[in-house]
Amino acid sequence: MRELLALLAPVLAFVVAWGVTRACCRPGSWLYFLDQPNERSLHVTPTPRTGGVGVMAGLLVGGALVWVAGLGSLPLGAALAGAGGLALVGLADDRFSLSARSRLFVQVLVAGLYLAVLGPGGGALEVLLLGLGLVWMGNLYNFMDGSDGLAGGMALFGFSAYALAAALGGQEGLALVCGAVAAAAAGFLVFNFHPARIFMGDAGSVPLGFLAGALGLAGREGGAWPLWFPLLVFAPFILDASVTLLRRALRGERVWEAHRTHYYQRLVQIGVGHRRTALLAYALMAVAGAAAVAALPLGFSLQCGIITMCVSLHLVLGYRIDSAWRRHQTGAPTP
Repeated sequence: MRELLALLAPVLAFVVAWGVTRACCRPGSWLYFLDQPNERSLHVTPTPRTGGVGVMAGLLVGGALVWVAGLGSLPLGAALAGAGGLALVGLADDRFSLSARSRLFVQVLVAGLYLAVLGPGGGALEVLLLGLGLVWMGNLYNFMDGSDGLAGGMALFGFSAYALAAALGGQEGLALVCGAVAAAAAGFLVFNFHPARIFMGDAGSVPLGFLAGALGLAGREGGAWPLWFPLLVFAPFILDASVTLLRRALRGERVWEAHRTHYYQRLVQIGVGHRRTALLAYALMAVAGAAAVAALPLGFSLQCGIITMCVSLHLVLGYRIDSAWRRHQTGAPTP
């Protein structure tokens, strides 16, 4: 009976996320906070930005069901609790625009508490790097939440890959929690795929980024996968955000300010559009997730080869987008 109850977690996560997100789309809802277009936005119509509330409601309810079924663990509970705390701060930011310093303080605190619970092996330097990685994952996911269907799609594909790998590795509780996150993202995507009726907002993007890192570390500590696995699964977001940040820093720009220079933003601006950009991104996400899962049982040399091919694919795509962007700026025709 408990096993059946746990298997219902993704179903319940989808239903709750769908219902709460649908409610947030209604103008009369108290969670109807509008995202006003500006010079850095890709949308032109004021749109509610509280869809992350639906995602979080769904995944937390689904995660709670896994616990009720007796398949939860302290690291999984800490990851969900940390995501819940970040969601509350994100919701406050969506409504009142909190300072970057206060948001960063909470993110560092949540990452530190989670690592204290997880107790990863290694020295102080490794723990510090893992903490910085968790904070960066939350922020990069937020940076990448700027086009219809993109962040929700990454959650659907990324956490589905986590769920499959965890199930293959015998980590049933982790698999069901990851499945609940993916299902909650699917419930939100019903309303977020182009033309989007609602955006995710900080209440969803930052917690999902944190969960990508936190559950990735939980799987590593539980023996489901090595550290490279979550990095490869979420490579489409990690590489886009990291390369863009590095390039902006080298140009002397204020990296903490909003902008429209991510690769996905450039695709939308050169005429690919939200829908095709999302579909192209989904294809890349599917390749990254499938490659990561397929590489798990292979030897070290083959794993290195697959990782190299995936990174090379991302770099080639980035180069082609850069070339198309330069032609777009000069008015040259795009082939």
